[in-house]
Amino acid sequence: MVYLVEHFYSIQGEGRYVGTPSLFFRFGGCNMRCEGFGCEETAPNGEKIIGCDTIYAVNKEHFLQNWIPITSANELLNILNLYDLPFAVDVVFTGGEPLIYANEALFVEFLEKLDEMGHKITFETNGTLSVDFERYEVYKKCIFALSVKLSNSNEAFAKRVKGEVISTIALNAKEAFFKFSIDADSINAALEDEIFEITSYASKSSVYCMPLGGTKEEVEANTEPLVEFCKAKGYNFSDRLHIRIWDQNRGV
Repeated sequence: MVYLVEHFYSIQGEGRYVGTPSLFFRFGGCNMRCEGFGCEETAPNGEKIIGCDTIYAVNKEHFLQNWIPITSANELLNILNLYDLPFAVDVVFTGGEPLIYANEALFVEFLEKLDEMGHKITFETNGTLSVDFERYEVYKKCIFALSVKLSNSNEAFAKRVKGEVISTIALNAKEAFFKFSIDADSINAALEDEIFEITSYASKSSVYCMPLGGTKEEVEANTEPLVEFCKAKGYNFSDRLHIRIWDQNRGV
């Protein structure tokens, strides 16, 4: 069984394919909390929860009642029929951390069906969970946006940076690129060293830096300093277009 939090048809707001029409599947559950990001969400019981900007797809304890249990691949495939989609639209798996379900039979079956239908599949992942590319060859046809967490997440380095996992994904996937969330206060020499070390595990993969924030105001406050950082270091700047347009992070 897997948990689905939401699905929506929008444009990709981040990374290499920003602006591309995409059907998103947001899955529930994650192996991190990232409370350092400081985004606040109100749980159904009224309690304020701190974490990443999609904490509602991470914190099972407080948000499980809003997660949808999925027991077959057909339940996920039927969702495609709810939208008026162009042929072979991009499909994005996000979370939470979607790769916590990487070995689930129904999850793999869903991937294989999407591939047979001609869809391009992208995983938005924190890059810490292993993928069995030999057993499940469909993963070799997928794109991986490696959103490896930095020290501003407040997660321990050993937990958030798994060099062997990063290298294996970059070596076996159809395509892989890095995607970092950065706030203005974190831009310093230590951050530069950290990014250099992380990206060394897949040195041929492109690097995209995004302004941290769960609201338009927060994103805009972090944008200009990050642009200057990208200019100085030669990294790609990635907007968070969905937040800038709709000023929210659910269903967009």
